[in-house]
Amino acid sequence: MLNRYPLWKYIVLFSVLILGLIYAAPNLFGEDPAIQVKSNIGLAMNQEFVDKTRLILEQNEIAVKKVEFDENALLIRFFDSHAQIKAKDVVKNTLGDEYIVALNLAPVTPWWLDMFGAKPMKLGLDLRGGVHFLMEVDVSSAVERRLEGIMGDIRGDLREQNIRTQRISKDLTGEGFYISLAEADLAKAQAHLSRHFDDLDFTAHEGQIHAKLRPTVLQKTRNETVEQTITTLNNRVNELGVAEAVVQRQGSHHVVVELPGIQDTARAKDILGKTATLEFHMHAKEESQSVTQTQYAPPGTKWYFDADKRPYLLKKRVILTGDSISGANVGSDDQTGRPAVQVRLGGAGLSLFKKVTRENVGNAMGVVYIETVVDNKEVDGEIKRVIRTNERLISFAVINQPLGSRFQITGLGIKEAQDLSLLLRAGALPAAISIVEERTVGPSLGQENIRLGVLSIQVGMVLVLLSMILYYSVFGLIANVALVFNLVLLVAILSLVGATLTLPGIAGMVLTVGMAVDANVLIFERIREELRNGLSPQAAIHGGFERALSTIIDSNLT
Repeated sequence: MLNRYPLWKYIVLFSVLILGLIYAAPNLFGEDPAIQVKSNIGLAMNQEFVDKTRLILEQNEIAVKKVEFDENALLIRFFDSHAQIKAKDVVKNTLGDEYIVALNLAPVTPWWLDMFGAKPMKLGLDLRGGVHFLMEVDVSSAVERRLEGIMGDIRGDLREQNIRTQRISKDLTGEGFYISLAEADLAKAQAHLSRHFDDLDFTAHEGQIHAKLRPTVLQKTRNETVEQTITTLNNRVNELGVAEAVVQRQGSHHVVVELPGIQDTARAKDILGKTATLEFHMHAKEESQSVTQTQYAPPGTKWYFDADKRPYLLKKRVILTGDSISGANVGSDDQTGRPAVQVRLGGAGLSLFKKVTRENVGNAMGVVYIETVVDNKEVDGEIKRVIRTNERLISFAVINQPLGSRFQITGLGIKEAQDLSLLLRAGALPAAISIVEERTVGPSLGQENIRLGVLSIQVGMVLVLLSMILYYSVFGLIANVALVFNLVLLVAILSLVGATLTLPGIAGMVLTVGMAVDANVLIFERIREELRNGLSPQAAIHGGFERALSTIIDSNLT
């Protein structure tokens, strides 16, 4: 009776072992090369779309293993990576820019394991389980925005000095601009601007002042744009919940993003590449009463359109941008129950926003959603990237009371609200980015290293198992069974918590095998010592387990 335990302990033991087998089992089935298709404009997937996509693949003689879909995405599995890559190009070219087509690796988990929520371990990029993006940052657009801001400041500054400008226009280099004014004001304007705008070099000639960004300022702007892009992409990767992701600079204006173990690559591609932000504009009430939408907008105003193509005339002056937003969450409107983005403000723009809304109680304010999209277009036989900006009015409402640091934005669908909330939390990209290269990544350290890594676990296990059987006989066999289940439980726990396995992780498993059997060696040697002291086998086993515990704890803690 000495070494017998209550029934409940045996039940707990066997229950844990069964659960361990269930949650470790998905790692035995591998993955299928696949492509994922999602709508870029929120269109739902249906059977008609699935049939259309199947027909596209059949016409191009691409064998399909399986097709799965829900209202958000379509997943098509293939027999090999060659068919996967060919299918991606064919489907993308046929469906056009309204759909995102991304490469994927889809787990081959049986339905009966899916019932328990069992998923395979995520593998790091060095173990073939992620996606690689090479992104190009459009640094020229950041320089252009910098120039536009300076041009506006100079226009206002010269007006305060009673110097009238005839025209301000950009030069052909995209790094400077011309200021046209009266010859009599030329010298005065140049002297004033040289004192107050240190970032520019000024030269005057024939009624014009040529202002150009200094080389150091130009380079600093480009570097800051790339660095801010990296920071924002890191925030977006964190929002996606990707473990051990890599976001790093490559060259002067490229960024590499590696997402190990990512499953929803289409959503990752969509979120990472979006240059979306918000702008808040006041309604141009007086001007809109004197013009119609068929006429040009008066100076200082601009026409914006909502989702139903209704026109609204807003003032060009931006009273708040997405940069001033410190937090955003998806909720619901108390009055209508429709999705709403709950926004928290912070930073320099908050005081201006409060001031403008306080002064405009009773007037309307528009919220404009701005998204920069990069399209690949064929021009004269060459594929060129064309940047276009989509602007949409998502909210137009009367200010009933001064707005503070918290308010909500309505007028969006649930999917749009979720994406906008994520983008606002992660921050807006400072410039448009385009994905110039995308691929599922094989082992970065080479197939040979992976083979040797797995082989090290196998050889280590076999040597330990043989040594234990030869040296301890039946006790060794029992220890081996426990050792195997220890490894199974380790894999099950890693799979259950969504850990990402890399080559160093495999090395950790090899170490775990050695450490686990070390405890058995201590116990068995203690049992032998107790037997030599004259105790019965039952008492020696009990004493061996009991007295070796302190040594095991000490060695593991050390």
